[in-house]
Formats: sequence, structure tokens, C-alpha cells
Amino acid sequence: MTEPYAVPVPRGYRVGVWEVRRPIATGAFGSVYEGRRTGSTGGTGGTGGTGGTGGTGGTGGTGEGSPGPGFVAPKAGQDTEALPSTAALKFLPTGTGTPRQLTHLRELAEREVDLHRRLRRPRLIRMYETLTVDDPARPELDGATVLVLEKAEGSLAALLADRARPADGPVLLVQICEGLAQLHRAGWVHGDLKPANVLLMEDGSVRLADFNMAAELEGTHAYTPAFSTPDYTPPELLWSEIGERGRRIRPSADVWAFGVLAHLVLTGSFPLPGGTATARRDAAAAYARGAEELRLSPSLPDDWREIVRACLARTHADRITTAALLRRVQSTAGAGSARAGPRFLRRRPIRRRRTWIVLGTAAATAAMAALGYGVSTWAGQGADAKDTPARAPTVALTTYGAAELRTDKGVPAVYRRLIVDSAHDCVQAEVTPALIAAMLKAESDFDPDLSDPANDEYGIARWTPRVLRWWVRADGQPATQTPKPPFPPAVSIPAMARYLCYIRPLLEPGLPGDRRVLLAAAYRTSYRKVNDAGGPPPKTRDYCARVAHYLKEYTPPGKK
Repeated sequence: MTEPYAVPVPRGYRVGVWEVRRPIATGAFGSVYEGRRTGSTGGTGGTGGTGGTGGTGGTGGTGEGSPGPGFVAPKAGQDTEALPSTAALKFLPTGTGTPRQLTHLRELAEREVDLHRRLRRPRLIRMYETLTVDDPARPELDGATVLVLEKAEGSLAALLADRARPADGPVLLVQICEGLAQLHRAGWVHGDLKPANVLLMEDGSVRLADFNMAAELEGTHAYTPAFSTPDYTPPELLWSEIGERGRRIRPSADVWAFGVLAHLVLTGSFPLPGGTATARRDAAAAYARGAEELRLSPSLPDDWREIVRACLARTHADRITTAALLRRVQSTAGAGSARAGPRFLRRRPIRRRRTWIVLGTAAATAAMAALGYGVSTWAGQGADAKDTPARAPTVALTTYGAAELRTDKGVPAVYRRLIVDSAHDCVQAEVTPALIAAMLKAESDFDPDLSDPANDEYGIARWTPRVLRWWVRADGQPATQTPKPPFPPAVSIPAMARYLCYIRPLLEPGLPGDRRVLLAAAYRTSYRKVNDAGGPPPKTRDYCARVAHYLKEYTPPGKK
């Protein structure tokens, strides 16, 4: 190691089923190491676990293959084979230090774990499980919290250090902005957006990371610790009052940070003048007071110049909203955005018609914004949910979403709001109301009471109960129990949209044909089968032909 690590862990140390390998990175509050899954619950390092969020419980060992003190058996239904072969192990020193230090460190750890456990979105780094070290023989490690995270290939900070103004900068910015939009829609503020906290995956996609400063909104504000990186902190927070709960922060703070980051990615320089962070901080304060104007780099493209200006407005009230920012960034990036696309790499069940496989148990990546319709409460109530939209007056729904879904082609009016709103919750352009309607027509002919026990499929979207469990909840968490049919449309349709949103970026680029029809084929089988077949597998071609027919029929004139 070239620098002291906040939590030094020897190579070969065992924590749960993981063996520590090379160091990856360190910060003031924790250190990250590469971990290799051993497939054995025993080990040479005494370790303990608290039980993961969807992964295995922590394990400890004093001898090869035998659990030692602190052993926590895997929970029922958890599968160590579902974990990846390698991961990033983030050690947080929550068991050492003074009482005051421990209180602070535990608060930071709890923030990060809480966000990972509660929020599930493709643009957040995934957490597979959490462990607690139980090793009194190593007091510097004993009591440490370990987050087992998805392993990235690098960071945006490292990329910018290697080459300024990367050619794929606009594509990366789209994905970063999507991550912020997903967080904000779920009611959270990141609080420390900067290049070091933007991770790049092996496939080139982006994940936001490091959520120990993240905070959940309470109305218009959240409260976060009084730590931040000055270059990415808006002027109103540089000298803000710090109360007992920390510093008040709004989503507009992340919007400011995105503007700084976008300027840096596209021009290789910060938007505010100064050779040091202190000088740039003073320049930000002068700008906020109106003593200085914002002078952006001449090399910043004109369309991006307007976006950056909208992010770096003097006051939080004048800044662009996150939703409007995402629309402008996606529009400005244009084809680059569509080419790169988000990479939903959650290792989740792949929907099949008669079988299903578990590729992993990533228990927290980021949150699906709530779709309403009682979905989140239904998950805890079995099949007792009421189909609220079905009781709504039909006359009020007959023209809902008419610009995106034709009103004269037989889509039942009672489902229009569900279909349109569910499609809008996905950031993927291909997941349209017309596609969802076409698939529902092909799947069930809009029959909410469909029952096919031979294939274990039920409801308007033909869900298999064990697979629906992973997509039923509006907050992105898997249901605690496998749901039992019947599945009302208020449950089935939003779940279909979530699953399509997940599939879209996993389809190989360059596959021939309409991407929307390919999505339908993947829903019918799996994205892997579509990729392997180079298009719709033979058994799905009649189904895909029906989807394509109805897709054309339900799409308004002038829409693609």
C-alpha cells in the first residue's frame, strides 16, 4: 500500500465466505478491498456476521471449514452460490476508537447501509450483504462493519486523471444524471457527488457510490453530516448553520454538484476560477453574492453551457429541477445516450415461462419511485390488495395518455392510467405505454382473472409467483413472502414495467429488429436467451409477431 489505510486488513483474511485480496481504495472513514468468495463458511480469520440484506449471514471460523465464535448461520432461503465470485469489501471501523468517534462512524455506516437496504435502482452500486467482524484477537478489526459491494473497474476520478475530456463524457453524464434522478425521486439526497463517488463498471456503465453522507428527505429538506467536498458544495452550504441533526440540505445541492462535475468532464476544468479549492470556494461565495459573474470555459459546447448554467444558479430556488435536468441532458447527449444506455446489472431472477433461476441476491442497489396503487402495502398483505384504478370512473380514464396510447383500438380504459404511469416510471425510452399495452394484449387479452396453473402463471401479465416476488414492491425491495394469486392489475402492470426497465440495458447492442419487441421476447423467456439467439428465440416468434402487431396498432400516428 502506498498510503495508510483507515482499516488495514491483511491479505488472506477471512470474513464470512470472503477472502481479502488486494487493496482497492481508502478514505477517511473506511477502506475497500477486493474480496474473493471461497464457497466455504469456515476460515482462518475469526469473523462474524449480522446477516446480509438478501445475501448470506456472516460466518466465522477458527479452523478450515469450521465455524468459530460469532458464527451466524445463513438465513433460510439464502444461497451462498448466488453471490458473485468477486466483490468489493468495504471495512468501516465501527468497533474501535473513542465513544465520540464510534458514534460518528456508526452514524455514517448506518446511513450507507440504510440507503442500500431501502433503495433499489440500477444506477447505485449494489450491496450483497453486510457483516460484522467478530475477532477479539485483532482489536483493530473487531466490531468493524463490512459492506459486501458490487466490484467496479474504476472511478470517474481515475478516468479524468488518466485523460481529460473523455470522448464518452456526455454518455457518462447522462447515466450520472439518471442516478441522481432516481435517488431524488425516491426521496433521498446524495450529499457528496464528485468524480471519486462515480464508479465505472466493466461494461462501461456508471454507478453512484459512497452514501455515508446521503440523507432521506423530510419534506423539502434532509439532514446530513457537516462534511463535504468544497469544489462540489453549493455556496449556500459552505457556511451554513449546523444544527444538532447536522446540516440542512436539498436536492438542489446535488444539482449544483452535477453542474460542476459536467463542466469538469467536458472541459477538463472547474467552472469557478482559482488554482486551489480554497480559492474556488471564495469565488463561489463571491458569485453567490452577485459580486462576480459565472464565466464558463469557452470550450464548453453551447448546449451544455445552458445546462451547466441552469445547475449553477446563484440560489437553490433558481436551479433547474432534477426531472427537467434529466430531460435536457438526455436530449443534449442524443444518440450517445441511447447507445450506451443504463446497465441494470442486478443479479435477480430471470423471468421464464416454466422455470426460473437466481443469478444472485443483490439486496439493495437503488429505489424504484413509488407507482402508487397500493402496491407497496399489497406486498405485505398477500392477495388482499384492491384494484383501485378499476373502481375509478371509466369516463375519467378514456383519454388518459392519449398522446402515447391510442384511445380507439380496444385498450380497456380502466387500465390506461396504470399502463401510462407505469411506463413513465422507467427512464428507458423503449418502455412505452403502447409496448406495455401490446404485451398485455398478447399475454392475456387484458384478462385480469387469467389462471394457468399448469405453467404457474396468473393475472393480466401472466406472472409466476416466485418471480413476481422480486418486482411486486414499489420501493424495489423483494416481498418478504412469495405472493399468492390472484394478482390484480394494480400489482401486475407496474411489476411488468419494472421488469422491462431492468431488461432493456441487458440486451446486447446491435441486435436486429425493434428493441421493444426484443424486450417482449426477453420478458417471455429471458434476456440471455434473446442475446444467445441474436433475436427472438424461435418459440417466441409468434408471440413477438402479435406484440409487434398490437404495438403498431396502439401507437398514435406520428409516434415511433
